[in-house]
Amino acid sequence: MLTTQLSTSTKHTLSNLIKPTCRTGLRLCRNKNIASAHTRSFTMSTSNQKETRAPTIDKISDLPSNEAKWVEFKKIDWTDQTGRQRVWEAAARKTRGSAGVDAVAIAPILRHPSRPVSTVILLQYRPPVAATCVELPAGLVDGSESTEKAAVRELKEETGYEGKVLSVSPTIVSDPGLTTANMQFAVVEVQLKEGDEEPEQHLDDGEHIQRVVVPLEELYDRLIEYSKQDGIIVDARLFHWASGMHFAKQNRL
Repeated sequence: MLTTQLSTSTKHTLSNLIKPTCRTGLRLCRNKNIASAHTRSFTMSTSNQKETRAPTIDKISDLPSNEAKWVEFKKIDWTDQTGRQRVWEAAARKTRGSAGVDAVAIAPILRHPSRPVSTVILLQYRPPVAATCVELPAGLVDGSESTEKAAVRELKEETGYEGKVLSVSPTIVSDPGLTTANMQFAVVEVQLKEGDEEPEQHLDDGEHIQRVVVPLEELYDRLIEYSKQDGIIVDARLFHWASGMHFAKQNRL
């Protein structure tokens, strides 16, 4: 297990959110000693055990276009509805493959014989917002890879779980005023059995991800609690998904 030491406020955050029901993988942690251990560090599975520290932003500077590996800026000349010519500035990914889809976000549905239907959310530090993001498993679609294959691959890499794709959304966007980036949203079902052990993550170098299993009926309230904590921010896609389920439940739709 790889541990990343966190600030006092974030440790307090994890303490509040893990108790009284702490779920890590398939294990239900109601033992106070186990819960206490989780509040002392950020725990992630990896094959390489290394001492780590809390991430920090050291410097922010302009990025010349010839040094950019993942993104580029575009100047878009366009004509509006009145015939007036205008200019729009946008960021674009350099990694878009032949399928025309940049990325996939995955909503895992974990089904277990004796536990409530749950999902897996991730906690990952994101330098652009200088905070730990609570988010869905997600990743880029490689080359000519299909969205379905990317969803299964990314879920296994980031969480260790393997499942079956139930549905894939049309191509959608989340910040069209800023970027040309698009994505698809995949629902993946994971069937678990009694006695299954917690699967091992397959993280790339530089990835430090904590996975948290949350019953679907508790997801919205858990995200609200996360959002109240310093140094933690909830990803919009995850919150929209949870908010939709919460709204439907509250209004008996």
